[in-house]
Amino acid sequence: MTVTIGRRELLVALGGAAAAWPLTARAQQQALPVVGFLSPGSQGALGHLVAAFRRGLNETGYFEHRNVGIEYLWAEGQNDRLPALADVLVRARVSVICAAGPGAALAAKAATTAIPIVFLSGEEPGKIGLVESYNRPSGNVTGVAVVIERLGAKRLGLLRELIPSGTVIAALLNPRETTFDAQLNDVQEAARAVGQQIQILRASTEREIDAAFASAAQMRAAAMLVGISFFYTIRREQLASLAAQVALPTIYGQREYTSAGGLISYASDLADAYRQAGIYTGRILRGEKPADLPVLQPTKFELVINLKTAKALGLAIPDKLLALADEVIE
Repeated sequence: MTVTIGRRELLVALGGAAAAWPLTARAQQQALPVVGFLSPGSQGALGHLVAAFRRGLNETGYFEHRNVGIEYLWAEGQNDRLPALADVLVRARVSVICAAGPGAALAAKAATTAIPIVFLSGEEPGKIGLVESYNRPSGNVTGVAVVIERLGAKRLGLLRELIPSGTVIAALLNPRETTFDAQLNDVQEAARAVGQQIQILRASTEREIDAAFASAAQMRAAAMLVGISFFYTIRREQLASLAAQVALPTIYGQREYTSAGGLISYASDLADAYRQAGIYTGRILRGEKPADLPVLQPTKFELVINLKTAKALGLAIPDKLLALADEVIE
């Protein structure tokens, strides 16, 4: 394969986001297949998930730098950059694109009908037009559906077990996230089903995140539910710190928050989902077609509790929740 876009042109297009581009050129010179990894997140925030993706590749016999090259392009929480990044991968003629997130998947699908795409989507892939069906995806797209809107009721229920007398629960959502509407509907329906008063707070910048936590404190919210957003994941330390400052018990949709000091998280096992995406990528590199690979759905879910944070909040975690937890951070 031959790189069809020069480094100078690439840097102009991406504003310097692809400093590792020479890897692709070297891999292509050595006639190795190249995987394009497209994500709205950042390497620092998602490095452990990329490692899981590589493990999946390894299970199919592909090892980075040995018999496959991987080109990582990160949007750093700016979803509007994804179409340009997807176009760069298409112009570079990568062998497969792994698109992490519905925004990345839609950008990749819009950019090519020829290059196979393996997605990880937090939104129903059929609803947003990624595939025709789970069993027979058709076209050049398949992947793993980590559908997040199904978990809002579970997270709200966990908060209510922690704070049974809480009158108002705040929900922080990113209006710029492609899954915003799905998450909003999920949380609102879950609250209505149990008669819980909920206050929706919107934030898509660091300043708005600060303001949202200040608003939650002013309204005396008993707890907060933080929605799924790559922008939030990158800033998980900021969110965990703000929750501690205003003494607000908070539940998150990724275990990375609890490692950063957050109280509790309930989520699909994302590492396993990325591993599955790596396996599918490897199978496609070996010659299988995306249309013949049914869309996968996660079967593993994780409850993680940070007991140290609970003690700092003066919060007693019910024994029932501790018994259910997959991990307790002390």
